[in-house]
Amino acid sequence: MFSGIVTGQGILESISPGKKSIRACVRHLGLARGVRLGASVAVNGCCLTAVANRRGFLEFDVLRETWERTVFHRARVPEKVNLETSLRLGDTVGGHFVTGHIDGIGRLVARRAKGADLFFEIAPPDGFMRWIVMKGCVALDGVSLTVASVTPSRFGVWLIPHTLRITTLGWKRVGDFVNLEADMLAKYAQKAVDGRRKGS
Repeated sequence: MFSGIVTGQGILESISPGKKSIRACVRHLGLARGVRLGASVAVNGCCLTAVANRRGFLEFDVLRETWERTVFHRARVPEKVNLETSLRLGDTVGGHFVTGHIDGIGRLVARRAKGADLFFEIAPPDGFMRWIVMKGCVALDGVSLTVASVTPSRFGVWLIPHTLRITTLGWKRVGDFVNLEADMLAKYAQKAVDGRRKGS
């Protein structure tokens, strides 16, 4: 489990599908020295299990489903990525509960500056908008953000200077893609509503 508060940035040095598996290698810039083998790390919001941590590099095995569902198959290495280590008992949840299970890929369709802040408008995949509500939570590339605008097919978020400084989102341009994870509470609420409809 994660909070969507990015610990820092790393550099995705390589990720490629092989005959048997997909291996990702991330240079963690000293931010993940304490990561043990088997630990969970969110890489651009995607929960991955560390299989090696040596000489400043973390390595992960990536499931093919994960490869296909996330922006990893679109990566242009070397590429900056957001990193977050998993929550520990007693940690403050500064954002919202993020599972690290990506729901789909969104496309940045508008990017506007207002002072030092940035506004992003995202076009999500089909079905994603049922989990989006005004002032609700959403994770973009692992970053916990508040929904600031909603249309039938798109949603918007604001990014403050601190978020732009410690995450990779400030590098995104119109047409770029991001990993999306909806608020897990919204998913449970939707499931409850669907269950009541079926039972009525």
